[in-house]
Amino acid sequence: MSDSTTQDSADSSLEVNVEMDIRDSHFIYTQTVNASKKTLDYDYKRCNGCGICIDVCPANAIEAGPLFEIATGMDAPPVIIDQTKCTFCGMCASFCPVRAIRMDIDGQDLLDNPDFSKLDSKVVINEKCLPCMLCEKACPQEAIKLELTFPTKEEVAPFKEGQKGEIAVDMDKCNFCGMCAHLCPAFVLVEQEPTPDNPVPFQDLLIDLDKCDYCRICEDFCPEDAIKVEGKLEAPVPKISGTVTIDDEKCSRCGWCKAVCPYGAVDIIKPFEGEIELIENRLADCDPVGCHGCFNVCPAHAWYVPSDKKIDVKKDYCIYCGACEKACHVYAIDVKRSGVQHTEVRDLPWSSQWKNAINAIKTGDRSRPDTDRRVEMEVVGPMHPEVHEIDLREKNEHLDEIRSRLDNLMPMLNDVKTRYEWERHNSGSVIKRINRIDKMNGNGLSC
Repeated sequence: MSDSTTQDSADSSLEVNVEMDIRDSHFIYTQTVNASKKTLDYDYKRCNGCGICIDVCPANAIEAGPLFEIATGMDAPPVIIDQTKCTFCGMCASFCPVRAIRMDIDGQDLLDNPDFSKLDSKVVINEKCLPCMLCEKACPQEAIKLELTFPTKEEVAPFKEGQKGEIAVDMDKCNFCGMCAHLCPAFVLVEQEPTPDNPVPFQDLLIDLDKCDYCRICEDFCPEDAIKVEGKLEAPVPKISGTVTIDDEKCSRCGWCKAVCPYGAVDIIKPFEGEIELIENRLADCDPVGCHGCFNVCPAHAWYVPSDKKIDVKKDYCIYCGACEKACHVYAIDVKRSGVQHTEVRDLPWSSQWKNAINAIKTGDRSRPDTDRRVEMEVVGPMHPEVHEIDLREKNEHLDEIRSRLDNLMPMLNDVKTRYEWERHNSGSVIKRINRIDKMNGNGLSC
């Protein structure tokens, strides 16, 4: 599906063309100005409806969809972009915390252009990393990949039948790093589902004695000195080695990896600073099991149901995007942003608008440029406009009926879903709804 419009330009030498296309879950908007081309790619499946793009847009070109319904299962875009208003400035793409909106200018990703400020959040694995299995298994976004490079026990000391000895694990010392399980098949990690209040992905470490030959390699190999073996060491002990990489496209900067890491090896800069609070007197109507809206939209997977209360949020994981606040139909969540981590706003002609956008992320109050094209003209001489009183009732005997019909239709016409159907050229569905409302109200007219 595609749509195109031609925008007026004050300079007749400029040819401005705007097109819109839909490919799977992507709404793709293209602005061509002579030989220059800007492409705005909105992936509505990735969007969580936080509304930051609405806050920063200088042209009021973005509006929210039916966020309550989307948070609880409706398949629809959380935001709607009006390509006839969009100036293709790129602010929405620069400050989207879930990277649902991307923009390129003549083939270059806007995020790679230092002339445009952007969110400057990141996760860094520092030199304290062992590495171990915990962060990879705990990450709710599957954004971490662990590659271990040390040899296994079978490679350095193949299993010997009939060996005798004893082995024990001190679970008070064990931190479930998982290195012993990767080293030797005699160790079995028992997995559990990580939760915000307990992000550790393992609940126990077992030993399969049928696969243990008491070689003692694991004892010297364990970084926590948690394994004791009575046996004979007859092979060199491998050194733990490997790499941990972060997929920046998947990572939400939630901090689960930092919380679960026993070595303090994760440094995180979140996109926003702020506070999140539950409004207790509104929680009476909250149904976290039936609704699950805040759970569904949270990119940090910070929401959970504790044993002692109806619902709670792990504040350490929250990135303060605000999607949960907009998804909560009982208005029981309050998110306030106090800071934005962003790259330098360079001293360029558009810098003031970018500073206004950054401020709007914190305050929700967007100072927008005056786009009114009215021209003030000097009036020469007195003007005495003639006033003609027209009795509209005499001109149109159906006026009352028309007004009544419009009053009945206005809620439906103002509905975002109606606009969405029109934008997708699904006018047949809209007409059916109009006729159904007319029939309910006893109107004989039909579309």
